[in-house]
Amino acid sequence: MKKCVKNLFVGVPLVVLAGLMMSGCGVGVQKSQNNPLPADVLNPVNGEDVSSSASVEEWGEADGKKVHLYTLKNANGLILKVTDYGCIVTELHVPGSDGELADIVHGFDNLQAYLDGHPYFGAMVGRVANRIGDAKFSIDGEEYTLAANNGKNHLHGGEKGYDKVVWDAAQEGNKVTFSYTSADGEEGYPGTVKITVVYELTDANEFRIEMKATSDKKTPFNLAHHTYWNLGGTGSGLILDHELQLMAAKYTVFDETGIPTGEIADVAGGPLDFTAAKTVGKDIEQIPADEASGNPGGYDHNWVVDGTVGELRAAAKLRHPASGRVMEISSTQPGIQFYTGNYMDGSTAGKGAKHEKRSALCLETQHFPDSINQPDFPSSVIGPGADYHEVMVHTFSVQ
Repeated sequence: MKKCVKNLFVGVPLVVLAGLMMSGCGVGVQKSQNNPLPADVLNPVNGEDVSSSASVEEWGEADGKKVHLYTLKNANGLILKVTDYGCIVTELHVPGSDGELADIVHGFDNLQAYLDGHPYFGAMVGRVANRIGDAKFSIDGEEYTLAANNGKNHLHGGEKGYDKVVWDAAQEGNKVTFSYTSADGEEGYPGTVKITVVYELTDANEFRIEMKATSDKKTPFNLAHHTYWNLGGTGSGLILDHELQLMAAKYTVFDETGIPTGEIADVAGGPLDFTAAKTVGKDIEQIPADEASGNPGGYDHNWVVDGTVGELRAAAKLRHPASGRVMEISSTQPGIQFYTGNYMDGSTAGKGAKHEKRSALCLETQHFPDSINQPDFPSSVIGPGADYHEVMVHTFSVQ
């Protein structure tokens, strides 16, 4: 079903900067008057007036193609760095209540580290994010078999999902538009899919993601943004002290391999109840490890976001009390996956810090896992006459 999204770009529009991608120069724009950060931390760099700017640089090669790194800075000093390899967010610098900037995303300093392998740090994952049970599905009576890259199941698009390809990219002001054509048969999926993903850093301190796609055949499709967040700053410790609220009274029950049973249950009173803000660590030990399945324990669940699917609405609010940083997420999608970095084991490191278990968390807005095999879930099938259009907004402030 094609979704109608209203009021996607609220506030002062960014100035169109012609030829910026070629020049790599920073150009100022007017500061928004609608900013959620207090006045004393709007300009965190020595109290100077900071204007928006954007630049691009070559960052290496992958699959014989040049890879670029884009740096966006808004009028309040927030800095976002993204690359056209996997649409990966490599850095996001946000001020705390003391005005000091911190990079709040897990990742690496260089492209080679991403090429060497990582747990989807900062990437756009698809063709279908999350899991497909038994790595199989059927459409109109025809069965399709995918790579079983997560035990017996299919995960995040397969062996080479969208996180591992070089996207085409064009920069216009503080906005980067990524595009990719996913061929019929790629990773076993039917249909040629044309995809556009727009990342924008606004002067309202929003990191906005808009995703569109069309397909010439019916195919399951579910993009999800997969940044690992630590609002204290990467390397600052574990995320157990973060306070989380999820605007979700229900969740999708799943089996020991992470595949939904089809049941949608209430969270009330249990460890999955984040309807009122609580620390991530408060009930996490009630989600124990399972040695038989190799599950290390902790949160890795899909919640059903309250409200009307297709409308942009609040999904989550994350706060780090020590720094005062707050991230609020709104989305048009039906679900949100909350993951506490359970499988990170310190075997990789980047930006001066080891990637330890529970040192970052993910909040991935999405269609429900295994929707293609669950007829009672919101449909994830796109095709002729049924385009894909979803929006995710991260808004940063201090409290």
